[in-house]
Amino acid sequence: MEHNFQASRQWERIQSRWITEDAGADLTHLKSDPRNFKLSLWDPSTNGVRYLKTLAYNLGMALTPQELARISRTPNREVGGPTTVRCQGETLCLDYLQATVEVGFIESRIDLDGARVLEIGAGYGRTCHMIMSNHDLSGYCIVDLKNTLELSRAYLREVLDEPRFKLIDFIEVESLTATSLRSERFDLCINIHSMTEMAPETVRSYLDLIDAICSAFYVKNPVGKYIDKSLDGYLQGQEAVEMALENGPLRQLLDIHDSEAVQAAVPAFVDGYRPGPAWTCVGDGRALPWSYLWQALYRNPRR
Repeated sequence: MEHNFQASRQWERIQSRWITEDAGADLTHLKSDPRNFKLSLWDPSTNGVRYLKTLAYNLGMALTPQELARISRTPNREVGGPTTVRCQGETLCLDYLQATVEVGFIESRIDLDGARVLEIGAGYGRTCHMIMSNHDLSGYCIVDLKNTLELSRAYLREVLDEPRFKLIDFIEVESLTATSLRSERFDLCINIHSMTEMAPETVRSYLDLIDAICSAFYVKNPVGKYIDKSLDGYLQGQEAVEMALENGPLRQLLDIHDSEAVQAAVPAFVDGYRPGPAWTCVGDGRALPWSYLWQALYRNPRR
């Protein structure tokens, strides 16, 4: 049998274009340029979906039976055309993978059955969708900016059945006043990745409101700010970066991919999102899969 040890046409092309004769002449950026992107990695600037699916797949394969069941009980997740993978018999996207971890964190510390929930900044409504699909609530109230509120209203109307959808109150931020909602009572308030995008005085106003009307508060937000142009090339422009840096209760700069730097910022996070002096943090931890997002749950001993 004649043996063939020659390069394939595919590798002949790679050697002519990327791993060229002078590939070893300068090693300065070897691991972050096209040479290594042909050897061992995929170029993140052009393979974002590949990496997103890999991330979702690994998270999906690590789900506990309880986390998987929570997703399974949440119907109509295909609405909106998400980027998905299939793991353990379920079609999964990163949004609902995060949601099941968030809701599991809350469930382990609060009884949600019969609860009345307030969510400040609900995005398109994934957290509301999962909670209402897994628990019989007495009501759910979403406070958000007008355009985002209309988005979550449209999405939740599509994915929830009519009885559950009718339990949701949608309140525009623009209509809030100093006395708004003060007569209301909620068992839980939720804020996921939006207080970090609010002016510091706005965050304080919301925390004061939570202190007055809520029994518990779940928060998931970054532990600080970061400047790293390599992540997205400042795709939205320098002005967007500057606006992000001026918002939120935690504005210190840190390396978000340094575990020790992130851990060192946690005490300030726990204190910075505490609604009032009497509130107790009953649990906190890293919010997977992100290196720099933290989650915490507080209880109000007065309620």
